[in-house]
Amino acid sequence: MLASLWYSERARNWTAQICLLLACVALFTWLYDNTVTNLTARGIRVGLDFLGRQANFPISESVVDYDPSDTFFWAFAVGLTNTLFLSLIAIVLSTLLGLLVGLGRRSSNPLTAAVTGVYITAIRNTPLIVQLLFWYALATTALPSPRNAFNPVAGIFVSLRGVYLPRLHVEGDTNLLWAIAAVGAALLVAGIRYRRSHERLTPRLISMAIVAYLAAAIGIAAIAGLDASVTLPELKGFNFVGGMRLSSEFSAIIIGLVIYTSAFIAEIIRGGIDAVGKGQWEAGRSIGLTDRQTLSK
Repeated sequence: MLASLWYSERARNWTAQICLLLACVALFTWLYDNTVTNLTARGIRVGLDFLGRQANFPISESVVDYDPSDTFFWAFAVGLTNTLFLSLIAIVLSTLLGLLVGLGRRSSNPLTAAVTGVYITAIRNTPLIVQLLFWYALATTALPSPRNAFNPVAGIFVSLRGVYLPRLHVEGDTNLLWAIAAVGAALLVAGIRYRRSHERLTPRLISMAIVAYLAAAIGIAAIAGLDASVTLPELKGFNFVGGMRLSSEFSAIIIGLVIYTSAFIAEIIRGGIDAVGKGQWEAGRSIGLTDRQTLSK
């Protein structure tokens, strides 16, 4: 039996891999033990105990409540929450902008196609860090003071100190609200995936599902006694009070990420549309469909 295992190529391969794995484990164990021993000898603590100590440093902007007296663990959680919040906004906005630019790149209008082509080429060939520095400099030097802030839409102000937006204020058990939102979002995603596997999913069905989800969430919140109100930013003295503030730095990184990512998304969308065979476009036109209807079908 041993002879058959020795002459088996599969057995030899498994033996070599197991030996290599054991050697790697032994090496990393030795390195870890050696590192801990030397650090301990020098009075340097090793471990994750520091996560329970006070952070003692401020975070200028956070989605959730934070105080310098909170722990390092909560500070890391706040940073992760800020990253997820920023990523969510950037993903949604860059997808929408990329869709418009990608469709404009295929436009029959020469001016639209040329402008979007220059946009895509210029943005994709400029490093992201350069664009972020440009938007940061623009947001912190070129915008007006709060007293002369831009007011593109009612309740929204753009100034040197950031972007001020309306804020939804909820009174009551907000934990219940978050639980409703999480469960509802999970059910919405599960429903969309089920419909996709059993029936063709259309934008109308998705819109109806989202509207139904929002209506159900509002109804449950009303029954639970949650009171919601919207606070608007208002200029008082030299600055705005009320509402929600996005700092100039936060706004600059959102703009930079959205513009940079949208150029790549636009090329992906354009390439996907161009990959559709010419015969399929002609078939759609032959039965009276416009290009938009053919694209949606």
